[in-house]
Amino acid sequence: MALLEVSDLKRSFGSGDNRLDVLKGVDMSIESGELVALMGPSGSGKSTLLNIIGGLLPADSGVIELDGMTYGRKGPAQVVDIRREKIGWIFQDFHLIAHLSALDNVALALEIAGVTSAEAEKAATSALERVGLSDRIHHIPDQLSGGQQQRVAIARAIAGSRPVLLADEPTGNLDIQSGKDVLELFRELCHDEINPISILLVTHDPELASKADRMLLLNDGKTAASNIRDAWGLDGGEEE
Repeated sequence: MALLEVSDLKRSFGSGDNRLDVLKGVDMSIESGELVALMGPSGSGKSTLLNIIGGLLPADSGVIELDGMTYGRKGPAQVVDIRREKIGWIFQDFHLIAHLSALDNVALALEIAGVTSAEAEKAATSALERVGLSDRIHHIPDQLSGGQQQRVAIARAIAGSRPVLLADEPTGNLDIQSGKDVLELFRELCHDEINPISILLVTHDPELASKADRMLLLNDGKTAASNIRDAWGLDGGEEE
């Protein structure tokens, strides 16, 4: 059975004549250790889908099964355990606290989740080593490059040993090389033989998407297996 299974997920906004059906029955799955790229036209519902999977938004109908837990239509207050134990987030913006070191940025997130200070520091150190920042753990964000700051954000997401990461345009604020480096890091995290992580990556960059294990295309409210040619051909070859 897949680590993450999404079945017939639907979500609309508004009502009556203003009703907009964004997700019209999304079906998808992700295996343990798999890096899946999700592409689609602007406004196709990619962020809505991520927010529902991440427990930030309830679906109108449908079911999500993640590592033995079932949810989908529950509101954010009812799925705190999902966000705390199962899913990590990585965004385009790094969301680091400017006056805290890399170590403290990662450890603080764990402490907020209820981990003791000693255990949080240990886990944060390990996560930063895993993303290649063992020599930068005491640097504050201003002392780090954009790529390094995103690595801190990734360390924060994986420090709680969550099996799934949701990455929403994680390379959007990075230069081309830093973006490639982050994608390579994602591949290493997913294909780790000891502790593999599954990543659902939303991106508009076809080159980055092509490096994923598999591509999905979200269009007209549903997902389908895809390749770069089909995904890029949807909007005439122009970026979102």
